[in-house]
Amino acid sequence: MLSLTEIEQAARIVYGAMAPTPQYAWPLLAKRTGCEVWVKHENHTPIGAFKVRGGLVYMERLKKEHAGVKGVISATRGNHGQSIALAAARAGIAAVIVVPQGNSVEKNAAMRAFGAELVEAGHDFDAAREAALLLAGERGLSMVPSFHRDLVCGVASYALELFRGSPPLDTVYVPIGLGSGICGVIAVRDALGLSTKVVGVVSTEAPAYALSFSAGKVVATNSANTMADGMAVRGPDPQALDIILKGADRICQVSDDEIATAMRAYYEDAHQLTEGAGAGALAALLQERERMKGKRVGLILSGGNIDRALYLRVLGGS
Repeated sequence: MLSLTEIEQAARIVYGAMAPTPQYAWPLLAKRTGCEVWVKHENHTPIGAFKVRGGLVYMERLKKEHAGVKGVISATRGNHGQSIALAAARAGIAAVIVVPQGNSVEKNAAMRAFGAELVEAGHDFDAAREAALLLAGERGLSMVPSFHRDLVCGVASYALELFRGSPPLDTVYVPIGLGSGICGVIAVRDALGLSTKVVGVVSTEAPAYALSFSAGKVVATNSANTMADGMAVRGPDPQALDIILKGADRICQVSDDEIATAMRAYYEDAHQLTEGAGAGALAALLQERERMKGKRVGLILSGGNIDRALYLRVLGGS
């Protein structure tokens, strides 16, 4: 795992490109959930999601250790790709990002705006990742994984801000894509010697991490068909799963309907724009409101990048 010194060093790299994001206790969310709720606003980063932190740290170290790198390539549903595109541009490195066919139009536009070459391939994230690996070999590009120690070290900076900027928390709910976010929270919790429980959140339509957590080993699924594209993965990363097995209290599964309800709650109670995965933590807390009644809880609002048409449908209740 990561030491506090490593995390603080990574945070300094992050703060060269952005300010810390806020954590606020929203009274209407407290009324809705029956507990004190501290929201970590990772929808307020330069890409509207927490992933930028990991990209900045990864690219900084890649530039120092591999000065002659030709370019980088990675697969994404959007936020990881924006992170790599922004960080690569800052480092003066060309970036190719592979996304699934039919990916978010607005996330695709954002990645291009940060200077990345966008390639559409495969029907979902896992298929796009396979295409990226093939393209990396063909073009001689350095493959940036979606889970890596440097990525975890960078995103852990948000957990450091949360734990140092809020009162002691009983539990923190964290959405899981490939796991860098929850692993960063576990790393900081342990580095600070806190007793806070860490709860992962996945979609019922992409339950690979929940199934794997129950089985104690990697269990892949055949599909990941959820509107919460940040949680739409079929296969867990073995390193991430190992950390989660050792450091998480449990994993909750939330439906798309529960996620949509949480997205509307964020808009009504805190006037916050959230993507599906970003609202996953609140969806899980609402599911467990009786269990968490009267406690102090942290929620990771991991991102706010969602296409307008989809968000309008969610706000309209459909």
